[in-house]
Amino acid sequence: MTSALLTDKYELTMLAAALRDGTAHRRSSFEVFARRLPFGRRYGVVAGTARFVSQLAQFRFDDAALASLDFLDSATLQWLADYEFRGDIDGYPEGELYFPESPVLSVHGTFAECVVLETLALSIFNHDSAIASAAARMVSAAGGRPLIEMGSRRTHEQAAVAAARAAYLAGFTGTSNLQAQRSYGVPALGTSAHAFTLLHTGQGDELAAFRAQVEALGVGTTLLVDTYDITQGVANAVRAAGPELGAVRIDSGDLGVLAHQVRTQLDSLGAPGTRIVVSGDLDEYSIAGLGAAPVDVYGVGTSVVTGSGAPTASFVYKLVEVDGLPVAKRSSHKESHGGRKAALRVHKASGTAVEEVVYPVSCRPEVDGRVLTVPLVRSGTPVFDFALDAARARVTAGLGSLPWDGLKLSRGEPAIGTRLVNP
Repeated sequence: MTSALLTDKYELTMLAAALRDGTAHRRSSFEVFARRLPFGRRYGVVAGTARFVSQLAQFRFDDAALASLDFLDSATLQWLADYEFRGDIDGYPEGELYFPESPVLSVHGTFAECVVLETLALSIFNHDSAIASAAARMVSAAGGRPLIEMGSRRTHEQAAVAAARAAYLAGFTGTSNLQAQRSYGVPALGTSAHAFTLLHTGQGDELAAFRAQVEALGVGTTLLVDTYDITQGVANAVRAAGPELGAVRIDSGDLGVLAHQVRTQLDSLGAPGTRIVVSGDLDEYSIAGLGAAPVDVYGVGTSVVTGSGAPTASFVYKLVEVDGLPVAKRSSHKESHGGRKAALRVHKASGTAVEEVVYPVSCRPEVDGRVLTVPLVRSGTPVFDFALDAARARVTAGLGSLPWDGLKLSRGEPAIGTRLVNP
């Protein structure tokens, strides 16, 4: 299926005008960057690179797509019929942290072949990076406890799959979404909802439901204990599965108070190994607030798939170079910095990050730092290993490199500053 129409009309009207006046074939570089982080955020997480690169192969204008473009002239339609991205792409590997002005993606080729990718690139990067950035904050707040992404019912059905991947990239343990498991290998997790308990009304009610679930899924399953009375629910759960019950889940009420009560009750019933899973409108702040509670696993839905208050990473896609000459936008509060750029990150001897340095690719500064910009695509062919496990490791390493206050959930300035080096 083509992805070529996942774009805005003005990409193609610009293309038509550029083909007509001969500027379409000028060598150009576009960059994806954020002028600022979402309000109060201290870092971002790059996500979506692999999805974007994989979409390049599907960015073709087939007969049906071309037939819908009746506003274009025949020469432009013919150019689109033959379109295939044959340029180069550089950028930050997925899982790297980014900051204001970080050139997370650089696309090089003719103006024509690069400009038509703008909307696709921004759609993917703005969504996936927003989710990954929110998820990383939750991972930090959880302090090593597992998190399950379970927000499929709170977003578009296709966005749910991408969100599950982005959350897993940022450190979540798994997802409730089966398509994310099929498409990206994200571990799928989940057992039952309140409906299954309610189904057994008149047939023994809660205890019958629990026994049926244990019979089907084994004693290692997770039983949802707050459909009726939570204390009775915990008693029924242990009665149905025995002391080897895998976990109980609490989905409502004062989760901190209830977790302590449930832990005490489970221990008294001889089930000290039974874990407690909590869910129900959790975000990074409520997760942090549960840090002292005997919670073993968090289930997060709405807040993670909506970016927890920052549903976009605010990335833009700007032309920065034409035929080797820097070009820059000077609009008030929307300025860009011309020229093809790369970046490196400077660390203390202890490993703590102290500065992001963005510089022209033609003159790397005499600074001892880790280069962030790597080749991703050459002549239209992917040349980077986009393994998801490697991206997860980068997130962990990146969060571990931040100054201590960079992980605070309170609003503040970016964890490290960005320095732009002029030619």
